Amino acid sequence: MNAIAQSRPLVILTAPSGAGKTTIARALSERLPILCVSVSATTRAPRPGEIEGRDYYFLSCEEFERNIAAGAFLEYEMVYAGKYYGTLHRELERIWQRQQCPLRVVDVVGATALKKQFGKRALSIFIRPPSLQELEKRLEQRGTETAVTLSERVKKAEKELAFASRFDHTVVNDSLPHALDQIVSLIQDFLSAPGAAT
Repeated sequence: MNAIAQSRPLVILTAPSGAGKTTIARALSERLPILCVSVSATTRAPRPGEIEGRDYYFLSCEEFERNIAAGAFLEYEMVYAGKYYGTLHRELERIWQRQQCPLRVVDVVGATALKKQFGKRALSIFIRPPSLQELEKRLEQRGTETAVTLSERVKKAEKELAFASRFDHTVVNDSLPHALDQIVSLIQDFLSAPGAAT
């Protein structure tokens, strides 16, 4: 059996919304072909251009709750009212069977739950924005937030920053190339360390 499929390691990337975790995850999967970004399940509606199975597994609330009852999720959360997100067992299995390491991009609550379950088999990395002011600026530049949702996200981010100490490493995303280099190095060390993922 392939070492990845046998040891079943996991890399967890977490950050407040707007700190750059999705951008970093895309770049990581290009830099490190052994990684495969795992796809979340969600009950929110697809946005224009999003594809089932590539961006998310889009489930109805009823389907999601049936999966909860069946124990299909490693972790799940109602992130916003009526909007579930979760990590399916079968999605990580799919990646391990392809002899790759899942890269799980998830909010801090989900990341905490996964790290607790996987222990040393998981490398957890928290991405910090340089400041809350910079985070707010980045969220504004997306052009997808109203004044109300922007305020909600910034308040949520402030609470999430307090979770940083729960993870293995914290990387400040003040310069994307520099942050990416740091994270690549951390992942390479994790996957190459004897017994680190067993």
